[in-house]
Amino acid sequence: MNKSFRLTAHWFVVAAALLLTATVYWPGLSGGFLFDDYPNIVDNRGVQPQSADLGSLVRAALSSPASDFKRPLASLTFAVNYLASGLDPYWMKLTNLFIHLLNGVLVFVLAKALLTYESQASNKKRHGFVASLIAAGWLLLPINATAVLYVVQRMESMANLFVLAGMIGYLAGRRHMRDCNASMQDPTLSKMEWKGFLLCAGSIIIPTGIGCLAKETAAMLPLYAFLMEWVLFGFKRFSIGTQNNESQIEGRDSRIIILFVAVLALPFILGMLWLLPNVLNSATWVARGFSLSERLLSEARIVVNYIAWILLPVPNELSFYHDNFQISTGLLSPATTLASMAALVGLVAVALWLRRRKPLVSLGILLFLGCQWLTATILPLELVYEHRNYFASMGLLLALVPVLVPKQEAINHSPAKFSIARWTLLIGLLALWACETAMTAMAWSTPLRLSIELATRAPDSPRAQYELGRTYIIYSHYDPNSPFTKLAYAPLERSAAIPGSSILPEQALIFMNSRMRLPLRQAWWDSMVAKLKARKPTVQDESSLEALTRCDHEQDCTLPLDQMERAYTAALSHPNPNARLLAMYADFAWNMMQDHELGLRVARKTVLLAPREPAYRITLIRMLIASNKRDEAKDQIDELRQLNIGGSLDSDLKSLQQ
Repeated sequence: MNKSFRLTAHWFVVAAALLLTATVYWPGLSGGFLFDDYPNIVDNRGVQPQSADLGSLVRAALSSPASDFKRPLASLTFAVNYLASGLDPYWMKLTNLFIHLLNGVLVFVLAKALLTYESQASNKKRHGFVASLIAAGWLLLPINATAVLYVVQRMESMANLFVLAGMIGYLAGRRHMRDCNASMQDPTLSKMEWKGFLLCAGSIIIPTGIGCLAKETAAMLPLYAFLMEWVLFGFKRFSIGTQNNESQIEGRDSRIIILFVAVLALPFILGMLWLLPNVLNSATWVARGFSLSERLLSEARIVVNYIAWILLPVPNELSFYHDNFQISTGLLSPATTLASMAALVGLVAVALWLRRRKPLVSLGILLFLGCQWLTATILPLELVYEHRNYFASMGLLLALVPVLVPKQEAINHSPAKFSIARWTLLIGLLALWACETAMTAMAWSTPLRLSIELATRAPDSPRAQYELGRTYIIYSHYDPNSPFTKLAYAPLERSAAIPGSSILPEQALIFMNSRMRLPLRQAWWDSMVAKLKARKPTVQDESSLEALTRCDHEQDCTLPLDQMERAYTAALSHPNPNARLLAMYADFAWNMMQDHELGLRVARKTVLLAPREPAYRITLIRMLIASNKRDEAKDQIDELRQLNIGGSLDSDLKSLQQ
């Protein structure tokens, strides 16, 4: 097989993989929004600008409630989608698919470069073919489906677009440094070699900065580059060229070491100093329902589960909602906790042992584990999400696929041992991944089909059951005579009864019956109040109270004032309520209770607690104006001007001044 045919062959595999991936995902593009799509896109007026003027775009960029860092780049793309096609999930999902396909091409380029570095002299002709299979497998992995079909997780896929580009750039820079030295006869350090080093540095710093504007996971790029450097290059410096025009090792390269001190070690130390006070504060973990130690124990099992979900996925495991996961409370509670920790230690040991024997296998394992370092350790995040493996899954394929692709033996060019078995396993895995992703995409094709599928996959998940009930409500169009109305009660009440569930199902039942002018059961209110008293409100609890308050305020619902006051009193009974809950209570007191003095007092407290949040200050100013406290209102307007970044608050300021 000549070189040009081989070049065509691996690009043919890449093109076929891209086409197959688009075909597999196509049915899912017609589905709707889901879960966090609503607060980030559907209910977020900031990403729904009426024009593309600078102020509207700045407001869109800074409108995400998903993170304190706002993830402006991702939010801007949602705004662009809205300007182009309105609030149509089809075009937003199609944009996600395009990003995923582009990432697939970058995975191919990165894998080919890594394979080349691993074995520069041997099996060079097969690198492109193996890399194309890695990219094909990664594109089709079922665990990556949420990065495409779950609109808001564009944040994840966009961030990793820059991560992959940065890794490719770093490898190119290191190759440039090696090749310059190998071809030079002048013993002095060349300017060309410095260009290679600057490419390495720029490929870490610039993509990390831009990628973090999409999602903070891009901050892991310096760690990934460090792992590549450690496994493949060992921080070595290549000497000048020899008579054979080959590079030799000449000690450690101090520039590379200093680079990683600057971009990895120092940021890590500063980040830990910033994070640890909050992480070590027990109050941080109250709303999560688990402690720091319980999180670390649980994540050992979760990371091991991720390996199985990536390589041998089972539909019931990839259920999107994982709020029914059993938290580990000790090394043997459950018993798989200790076994999982031992498995992870063993995996690290294998990676270290293979570093010189099979560098790419070692690197793939380390990249998988390194990716978990951000989301599976001390940060007070939710425990399980499939999309957290968008990059990590590439690491596992990088370790597995080259092992499964047989090599020709050096003697007589005979086939490698077990070549038929290895090919059968690899082809079987690719077929499994493609079929399961296709089935998942079909389930995502309509909101009702998806809700039924996810509720079936996770019968003991409160969120899955709630989402099914909520979907039935949407399909009922709030018609008491609709057949969907009767179907909604069972999953919502089932969700409410599951231990540890939020007040979302009670809120949905109250919301639905009130909108339809049907009786409200006292048991729903009692269940809601009991949950709010038992624990500090979660984000879902706060959203539920906010939805009920807004529904009554907009006169879509008629809710009993005493029951709503009971709910708010229970939610506020815990120490140190956050600014969002206080802002909601201020709105409730002002508009529903008509207690303007209480509403104003709580609004002031909200602004003191979150002085950088414009929405809270705007609400306070409106209350002050309505209360004829104009001097204080003017002072608050002056404070609001300090938050008017890029003119994003111009229209609000003009309205308030008038």
